[in-house]
Amino acid sequence: MLPLTFLAAFVSATPLASVQAETAILAGGCFWCVESDLEKLPGVRDVVSGYAGGQTQNPTYKNYERGGHREVVKVDFDETKISYGDLVGIFLRTVDVTDPGGQFCDRGFGYSTAIYPLDQKQAAAAKAEIDKANKSLGGKVVTPIESSAVFWPAEDYHQAYYKSNKRTLTRFGYVTRAEAYKGYRKACGRDARVKSVWGGEAYKGLPKAGS
Repeated sequence: MLPLTFLAAFVSATPLASVQAETAILAGGCFWCVESDLEKLPGVRDVVSGYAGGQTQNPTYKNYERGGHREVVKVDFDETKISYGDLVGIFLRTVDVTDPGGQFCDRGFGYSTAIYPLDQKQAAAAKAEIDKANKSLGGKVVTPIESSAVFWPAEDYHQAYYKSNKRTLTRFGYVTRAEAYKGYRKACGRDARVKSVWGGEAYKGLPKAGS
């Protein structure tokens, strides 16, 4: 598994014609939900669920929080179609940036929000978006801008969970992962809470609960 420092070196060595991709690492609680929200944005090429921010190597779903990691997504996007700042601005409006203890029904550090910029340019853009959000919400934003972190992909079964047709036994019965995700999202009240925090500034592309 290769750290992002290797990825950056690889990208810098590729032909200029292909160097339009950027990478963002964002923590917004349940990575299934963040993946679902951001993957639909124009200019986003790929979203991968994973872990970042901790001290342990090769974290897993069972131990990532103990190692100081959060659930995150790695977003690969085309900067000619969507800027890093715009991506962060939309992301902030899909989560509860006022909650330091987790997100929605998921509690604990591993589910808390954060932004992991990969360079100073990203850090400056993230700060600008946090400042805008704070102005809108009266200084209530608790989402931190962290130091650059290595991204560790989550297990295969977590990837694209929200649209998987593979069946699994859950509290919602023996259903597809996509159906389980919809049930989870609705039960967690994620979208309703985002709208209550952001009001008219909530990102309008959020799926309807249970849809």
